[in-house]
Amino acid sequence: MTSSSEKAVTHERGFQLQNAHWLWLSAVLIVADQITKQLVVNNLALYDRIPVFDWLNLTLMHNTGAAFSIFAGATPWLFVALSVLVSVGILIWMRRHPHGERLVAASLALILGGALGNAIDRATRGHVIDFVDFHIQGWHYPAFNVADSAIVLGAILLGVDMIFGGRDQRRGSAD
Repeated sequence: MTSSSEKAVTHERGFQLQNAHWLWLSAVLIVADQITKQLVVNNLALYDRIPVFDWLNLTLMHNTGAAFSIFAGATPWLFVALSVLVSVGILIWMRRHPHGERLVAASLALILGGALGNAIDRATRGHVIDFVDFHIQGWHYPAFNVADSAIVLGAILLGVDMIFGGRDQRRGSAD
């Protein structure tokens, strides 16, 4: 016979696992990231440039560091290990997060897909392939890729949820 506390734990675990359906977004992102990177590698030599707009080029670059090339030259396996740790943390967060908060789950899936997309590069190539070169009047933003874009979008959406998502919850509890 099961006690009510055991039923609550079982119900809670089932509830926690429901965010796993967001992992499709991570998988699609990883595939898109790897396809775009391979297309760039197949069609451009290092530092070759294809102008797309006056303010945007496709330029093959290798990033051996973290965001904005910080810690450039560090062993790729350090970054792979960090990506794996972050990914495990995100999976735990997704598992424990309430099912109804879709923006947080989608944000975490974007960050997870981006982290794993770049980890694949580091593990297989020893560096990350970057190719989106945004520039204005001689100033260039650090080159980035699909995975980087997903990480940034996921972080922005998490921030939006932190700022505006809690407001809805507070309103609901005040009613």
